[in-house]
Amino acid sequence: MRYDEQIPSGRQGLKMGMGLFHQEPMGLGPKKGRFIFDLRDAKTGEVLAHWEQDNVITLDAGILFARLSRDSLDPSSAKSNGLNMLGVGTGGTGNLLSPDAPQVTQRRLNNEISRKEFVGTPQYRNADGVAVSYPTNIVDFTTTFGEGEAVGPLNEMGLMNTASLNPEIKNPIDNGPTNYNPAIDVTGYDLMANYLTFSVVSKPSTAVLTITWRLTF
Repeated sequence: MRYDEQIPSGRQGLKMGMGLFHQEPMGLGPKKGRFIFDLRDAKTGEVLAHWEQDNVITLDAGILFARLSRDSLDPSSAKSNGLNMLGVGTGGTGNLLSPDAPQVTQRRLNNEISRKEFVGTPQYRNADGVAVSYPTNIVDFTTTFGEGEAVGPLNEMGLMNTASLNPEIKNPIDNGPTNYNPAIDVTGYDLMANYLTFSVVSKPSTAVLTITWRLTF
């Protein structure tokens, strides 16, 4: 089964006095998501696991970016209303070595064990992947889980905008991936924009895990 990694395009309209209606597709939200997974021994720096993989852009990403386009201060003027945390879990369904493909209707991690804010400011990159100081359509979001954090057999992760700045407070939407309901009022809930399942990787308490999520708009 193939999953399209593009969210539905938003539309803009122009009504004319004679009742004519003009519609033009308008890009809204990321077109592609890709992550870089790097697990290293905290003492020796030995690489325990390192790979890159594309992921799906969820339907809720459309809600998030539509909200940002309408009002960047919504729902709170006291915090960032864009992407702000990455969560990892152990609830990817299917075979541990070949989990079920992620679905665009996923709204939460199935079994989240840890989430954490980004390290520093998200990094712009040019078309060649080189870090630049000016705005581009490519942004890297990096999260590092240190020794003792996110320990377990990981096989799912998600990039999200959280309702709370406290990583210990979770407000998931209890809906999806089956029977996705777009009519739910998501105010006060976490919005997950990207989701990925992967073959299980056990993170020991002696390792440091760095995940960089690259979004291309």
